[in-house]
Amino acid sequence: MELSTFLKDGMVENWDMFENFLDYIYYSALRAVPRDHPILLTEPPWITTPKREEMAELMFEKYGVPAAYLAKNASLAAFANGRPTCLVLDSGATHTSAVPVHDGYVLTQAVVKSPVGGDYLSEQCRIYLQERGVELVPPSFVASKEVGRAEEAPNWQRRDVPYNLTDSWFAYMIKEVMQDFQATILQVADSSYDEDIVKTMPTTHYEFPNGFHKDFAIERFKIPEPLFNPSNGAKAGIQPILGVGSLVTTSVGMCDIDIRPSMYGNVVVTGGNSSLQGFTERLTRDLAAKTPPSMRLKVISAPGATERRFGAWTGGSILSSLGSFQQMWVSKQEYEEGGKAVVQTKCF
Repeated sequence: MELSTFLKDGMVENWDMFENFLDYIYYSALRAVPRDHPILLTEPPWITTPKREEMAELMFEKYGVPAAYLAKNASLAAFANGRPTCLVLDSGATHTSAVPVHDGYVLTQAVVKSPVGGDYLSEQCRIYLQERGVELVPPSFVASKEVGRAEEAPNWQRRDVPYNLTDSWFAYMIKEVMQDFQATILQVADSSYDEDIVKTMPTTHYEFPNGFHKDFAIERFKIPEPLFNPSNGAKAGIQPILGVGSLVTTSVGMCDIDIRPSMYGNVVVTGGNSSLQGFTERLTRDLAAKTPPSMRLKVISAPGATERRFGAWTGGSILSSLGSFQQMWVSKQEYEEGGKAVVQTKCF
């Protein structure tokens, strides 16, 4: 079985796979009839017109939905946090972006993004561990294990597994191990990485699926540092252009001068990668040093990791339940009269 995604840069790339995904959701998971339910779909701020129109065509032509709406995920995250005007700093799996939202609408000309997110950190963790000889094994490969002393070679028995497992499946399983590792171990330093300072910080213990375990020290802070300080260096093949704090200030600087105070005063942090230990605190510290003295800085983030990860979903549920939103749906009739281009005039 091959594992891959139908998305690239937050947009649908493989439409056949996406249709199979929708078929599963509608007919197996939800057991719902598409023509009975309007659908709200999220999209990144940099979505292209052809992809928007292809999405509309798919939903109305194949699935026959009665109504649809395409909403920017940053706008939905803003609604989820009760801030219709704000600067959304979204750090997810594949990228981190700074997106200004004004009265619920994304200011696309001021969107700034970096190709660094949770996947980037997962890959750096994998490289770091493999360079030090740590054997990475999916939990499903472990039949039994005996946990010995810290840093000793693990004593474990391999489970009998099918021989036809694909490289993509194995890579995905290892990625899950790395995601747990980074959520447990990694922490963003309070200020720019200083090895003399982080040496004094407490270590964190971690046990791998095969029973190998050890304490981690300076690497806890060194691995995620390129998120905020790109010059710190990275080995995962992606060189970020701007650090997280600079993404925010650059985006605000591209906004109209009249709304900049509202941007700095409402910086909404969302995305699964923002749950990294110390992420919000470091961002606040970095921005405090860069925000003009005449402007008030306020960084807002949901308290739980789940709320941050699914901020767009929460915002979508809020938006679609508003009475004032009902007139914004693109109806089946409007689609038939105006064609797929109607989404460009009704979905902002």
